[in-house]
Amino acid sequence: MTRSPARLERDQLCDLALAVGPDAPTRCGEWDVRHLMAHLLVRDRQPHNAVGIFARPFADRHDVAVARVARGDFATTVAAVRAARSPLALPGVDVLANTIEYFVHHEDVRRRAGATWASRTLPRATVTALWRALPVIGRVIVRDAGVPVQLRRTDTGATLQLRRGSNPVVIVGEVAELVLFLYGRGDVAEVTFEGPDAHITALKSADLGL
Repeated sequence: MTRSPARLERDQLCDLALAVGPDAPTRCGEWDVRHLMAHLLVRDRQPHNAVGIFARPFADRHDVAVARVARGDFATTVAAVRAARSPLALPGVDVLANTIEYFVHHEDVRRRAGATWASRTLPRATVTALWRALPVIGRVIVRDAGVPVQLRRTDTGATLQLRRGSNPVVIVGEVAELVLFLYGRGDVAEVTFEGPDAHITALKSADLGL
């Protein structure tokens, strides 16, 4: 059976997590792989604690839950993430809720400090799922950037206006790289910029991501 883009990224992340080990660094701040996988398990199975991901008043609840899960057996945690027993992983919800989440975190491990990595050639279905998610989530991410923002794909030339206005910053790259930039991974995202220098500087210094 063909795996969904979200399921494929989930499985590949789990494989990589086991290969590099729990103490390997990631691009998620101070989290190592152990804590990243714990976060994903909390997100999947503890919605009462996962609310802290998006609601700052409850952030401590999420952090405490992640620390607690991280103290458990690493292989068991990875197996539980791989099992995808969560309402978020139900058919019809999985692609929308999980494709970007697992793609970004997969790259957080692939592109970790000290690792040798290269951009992947993603399946067409994954690229399509990532691009379809950006009109909504991308507009939320750049809402407070203070400058007009447009995306342009290098593979098809298609554009997407995220924040309207004159003289926009145009972020140019493959869909995967555009996603990584918007999610605050600008130090490793392979994108270029067009537009006024002041607008580009403002966007690069904005607090992007969720």
